[in-house]
Amino acid sequence: METVDSPFALAGRVALVTGAGSPYGIGFATARLLKAQGAKVAIVSTTRRIHDRAVELGVTGFVADLTDEAEVAALADAVGDQLGEVDILVNNAGLASRASPEIIRPVAQLTAEEWRTEIDRNLTTAFLCSRAFGDGMSERGWGRIVNLSATAGPVNALPAEAAYAAAKAGVLGLTRALAMELIADGVTVNAVAPGLIHTSASTLVELKQGYGSPMGRPGTPDEVAGAIAFLVSPAASYVTGQLLVIDGGNSVRQAAF
Repeated sequence: METVDSPFALAGRVALVTGAGSPYGIGFATARLLKAQGAKVAIVSTTRRIHDRAVELGVTGFVADLTDEAEVAALADAVGDQLGEVDILVNNAGLASRASPEIIRPVAQLTAEEWRTEIDRNLTTAFLCSRAFGDGMSERGWGRIVNLSATAGPVNALPAEAAYAAAKAGVLGLTRALAMELIADGVTVNAVAPGLIHTSASTLVELKQGYGSPMGRPGTPDEVAGAIAFLVSPAASYVTGQLLVIDGGNSVRQAAF
């Protein structure tokens, strides 16, 4: 019987997943799945705990502040030296955590510094990394960039989350603009918008909201990782500039019953 190569295989590709410091987060789940598909994987976060995750996954870990232009440039050099040129970039860094929680405050009470913090960690990180790695993808004629947006911003919004929503809406704008800039070079750029996903950073209120969704439960990091894995695969070669919402139908439902 003739063997057919999988359209989802990533053998020979180098992937970088940012924001993978938590063992229960989307970044970690994504790195694990991309490795299972055959990619050589690098992961990065702002703290040294990334080395624990790297050992657990059998991948290479780096520490960097991705809001700092110089550190992103140094990261690009380090990944290139140790693994080779990056073919796949998953911009997951920036999501709030218990150590660095999202700033919940009405616009009238939001300081300019707090605004910049949310924009920097949720949007500037994606910009700096896409710029650092996108050129190399263009030169080689193949690449995949997936940005983590959210339902908050592009799809809906909640009171007191203006900075976060603006940043995540900005991620979608960046995604679409970059997709058009790189489309002739064999590079696709897409975004995913997770809804209520059960991670270590989830609050009890968020988890309760997840159980009130049409599916009756919050999503899992593995379910988001599966969507990302499709978008970075050869099978998604005709998909670019798109936003894939992963929220169990929550944004579709007209009213709760």
